[in-house]
Amino acid sequence: MVHSLVSLCAAEVVSDHSSSPCWLQWIPRELYRPLLEASFTSNRPLAVGELVQRWPERTLRVGRRKRGVASPNRLCIQALLLAVVRGLTDQRSILQLLDLCGQQGDEGSLGDPMGGWSLTVALCTMIVQAGAKRAQRKDGERERKRFSALQRHADVKRERADIVENNSSASSEIRSEEELTKGVRRRMELKRKGEGPSTDEADSRMESIENDIVLVHVRADLFVNARSWDRVRAALSSQGPLKLQCRYLRIEEISVSSIKILLNLLPHQFLLGLDVRYSSLGVAGLAELLPLLSTFPALESLRLHYCNLDIRRDLHGQEEALRDLSQGLTQLHHLKSLSLTALRLPGQLRVMLSSLPQPLETLELPYLSLSPADLAYLSISHHASTLQQLDLSENRLDEATLPSVRRLLSQASSSLQHLSLSGCGLTDHLLGLLLPSLGCCIALKSLAFALNPLSMSGLMDLVKMAVRMGSLRQLLYPNPLEDYQPGLPDLPSSAQLLDWPLDDTIEISATSTLLNRVLIENGRSNLHLTCDLLNYHKNLKDE
Repeated sequence: MVHSLVSLCAAEVVSDHSSSPCWLQWIPRELYRPLLEASFTSNRPLAVGELVQRWPERTLRVGRRKRGVASPNRLCIQALLLAVVRGLTDQRSILQLLDLCGQQGDEGSLGDPMGGWSLTVALCTMIVQAGAKRAQRKDGERERKRFSALQRHADVKRERADIVENNSSASSEIRSEEELTKGVRRRMELKRKGEGPSTDEADSRMESIENDIVLVHVRADLFVNARSWDRVRAALSSQGPLKLQCRYLRIEEISVSSIKILLNLLPHQFLLGLDVRYSSLGVAGLAELLPLLSTFPALESLRLHYCNLDIRRDLHGQEEALRDLSQGLTQLHHLKSLSLTALRLPGQLRVMLSSLPQPLETLELPYLSLSPADLAYLSISHHASTLQQLDLSENRLDEATLPSVRRLLSQASSSLQHLSLSGCGLTDHLLGLLLPSLGCCIALKSLAFALNPLSMSGLMDLVKMAVRMGSLRQLLYPNPLEDYQPGLPDLPSSAQLLDWPLDDTIEISATSTLLNRVLIENGRSNLHLTCDLLNYHKNLKDE
């Protein structure tokens, strides 16, 4: 990565904290951003704190990092949050919006970044504490006013007694009770402020804190589970100078009632996506949540992973719950992305998708036990021609379902950019039937084909097709059957391919060398081939 002269100079400036008093008071506002970025890159939390506390703009975005740039260090994020709180009473700061969306790093990765759960807890703690400080200030102010009122009342009584005792004959010298009260109040104010009235105006930000005015809106992606639920709820309910907003909400192992409480507390105009994982919703629970989701006008993404939506069994009230589910989906007018993982909904895809008023751009259906009827509906649905990302992984395909898949790819050929067919049981024969349809996807950028039982010959056919697709940039290919130890079944499942050991006597790099030779011969240096399941999706997100 090539650094600009400004970034190199900024890194040098923030490297020595002892010099910060010299340059902080002279730097123009347009240099705050490169200095802050240099502070994050160089892991300089003290510099981060000083810059953020004096931030000269109304908005501070520390958003999604660029590819190849590490997420900010945990200490730097903590310094940023502390500086935001200190800036509430600093007249040099005019910050009104702190945007941390997309900032979460991977917990425990290199550089000690702050992960999604940790960042959520830290943000909510900051907001709750700021609200508590405001409450303490207001309680102290109320107590001070009560004491002042009692003191004024006592002083008025004392002055009235003095007047009666002196029994002054001059009526002009007798002051009314109202005048006495004003006089006592004025003297007490002067005593409290000093010898005379102060010429300096009160700090407007401090007045705002005391008057229940929100000074800074904090926008972030929130990760909520059973351990952080109380803290997030408290932060969303807080009446302090910091107001929490949420762009993407990820929920794990939370009950339907608790999810409803969070949704009712969230500011409705900002939520773009909801991700629910490992929560036992059931069909009835999801149908109960959908009316609440319809109140979020910008909601465009809904992800449900392992949420116990199993309608294969003949359960009482199942038909009514499905009707409620279908009716609720009709209210999601702006939904563009739908992800359903391991929900066990064979034969019910029409119920889910036909109710959506707008065609989807992203559809992820892994581990869904899709039936031939599901794939047949999908290939002719109003979503087929608009799909940009499609995941059918771990749904077993055969000759009966392949015509529907080919029809679907034909409908999405001009729009589809990312396709996953990993673990679909595609043999050399099935691949040969599918390759012509895959080759017609002129916009395809990434293709995942891992954990399919392909021989070396089938794998070569796949790669030769890939190099002819000018738009393709990434291919996740399966290890060929010849690379596994003996004893693998003739038609192994994806789980068997994942667990079965590779043959140590075979040079695994020989496969990679052979495939790269195909790339070189076809001049496709811009096509990345990999069999690394763990890092493929990470690289895909960085694109």
